[in-house]
Amino acid sequence: MKLKTGDKVIVIAGSNKGKSGTIKKVLVKENRVIIEGINIVHKHSKGNGQETGGILDIEAPINASNVMLVDKKTNKPTRVGITVDEKTKKKVRVSKKSNEKFD
Repeated sequence: MKLKTGDKVIVIAGSNKGKSGTIKKVLVKENRVIIEGINIVHKHSKGNGQETGGILDIEAPINASNVMLVDKKTNKPTRVGITVDEKTKKKVRVSKKSNEKFD
C-alpha cells in the first residue's frame, strides 16, 4: 500500500466524493484507511459505571482504492510511483503528475 499516516488525500468515489483530509490510521490487512472528518457514522454506546451512554460520531474506514494522494504543487489528486533515491539508495514515493517527492 502506498498510503501512510499523515498523508493528505482526496476521496474519488462514494458518498464522500470530493472531500479531502489527512489519514489518521492505515489498516493494511483490510486495505482500508481512516481519514479525519470523512465517512462519519453514528455509533450507539451503552453506558456503564464510568462512562455515559449515547450516540457517538466516529470516522469509519474507507477502502484505500477510493482515495488518492494530493499533489503538493497542483493541489489535485495524483497517482503515486516509487523510485530509488540516488543519494540514499532507498525507495521514495513520487507524484506521477509533477515528479515531486512525498515526505
